[in-house]
Amino acid sequence: MPDRETAIVVKNLSRYFGKFQAVDNISFEVYRGEIFGFLGPNGAGKSTTIRMLNGLLLPTSGEGRVGGFDIIRDNARIKENIGYMSQRFSLYEDLTAEENLTFFGGVYGLAQGKLTQRITEVLSLVSLEDRRHDLTRTLPLGLKQRLALASAIIHEPSILFLDEATSGVDPISRRNFWDLIYAMAQEGRTILVTTHYMEEAEFCDRLVLIYQGRIIAQGAPSELKDQVTETILALTPENLDGALDLIKRLPQVKEAAVFGDGLHIATTHPDETEPAIKETLAAHHIGFDRVERVPPSLEDAFISLVQRAEGV
Repeated sequence: MPDRETAIVVKNLSRYFGKFQAVDNISFEVYRGEIFGFLGPNGAGKSTTIRMLNGLLLPTSGEGRVGGFDIIRDNARIKENIGYMSQRFSLYEDLTAEENLTFFGGVYGLAQGKLTQRITEVLSLVSLEDRRHDLTRTLPLGLKQRLALASAIIHEPSILFLDEATSGVDPISRRNFWDLIYAMAQEGRTILVTTHYMEEAEFCDRLVLIYQGRIIAQGAPSELKDQVTETILALTPENLDGALDLIKRLPQVKEAAVFGDGLHIATTHPDETEPAIKETLAAHHIGFDRVERVPPSLEDAFISLVQRAEGV
């Protein structure tokens, strides 16, 4: 996408905590109006990267620009021009929804008239008009999440960071939250999302996969799936755990994992692996439906790319 304007540029960014390298020489770009995903397991370096980009933490080395501002020299300006929402929603439990928005709008320096207008707009956007006078502590988690999002965009930032913002939220609330994210991206906002939920990563325009502080792959979800070189076999056994344990021991199997209510098995020798699976499960009296070859999921891609990075 060479003709698109960049909103975030990261070059050779690293961060040490003592001798521990949390982020290892990463580089990527995020385009304006894009939903960009940062995918990886807990402890991979996602949150550390976000904190460097939003001005809360200085890098050990490397450089970056967010909305045109340098992350080292202009980190105070960055804080004024972005929205930031983490899994630990920065809300005051003893204030009402409206009072929280008033507080955060004041922090960002909104004049009273503009603040009143924005409170009405964001409450409408997140469908909390009828809860504006409720104490925040009385709101269900999904509604607190929406209120935290409203607080993060009260000052109309062009770039929004969502750091594990859906962690612990039920699937319906998560889906509703993503509807809001899509709507904001359609308006031209740039959104960087960190997550360890594979189904959320599918919603992103592009992704980076980060593992042990290093970026091991980046691209659109479909592009990452295309990098899987193994054949993926799927089946639904009656004894999920027992079948998984047996299948993992087969020499033809590179990796096996639970996927939904069944199993996904990665192999480079499917013609040998299929009969081996059937024979093994039959010998242990574990019933199953047919073994079928399926396109790789994003989870399959992540596992394959991690193993490749580890040299497995």
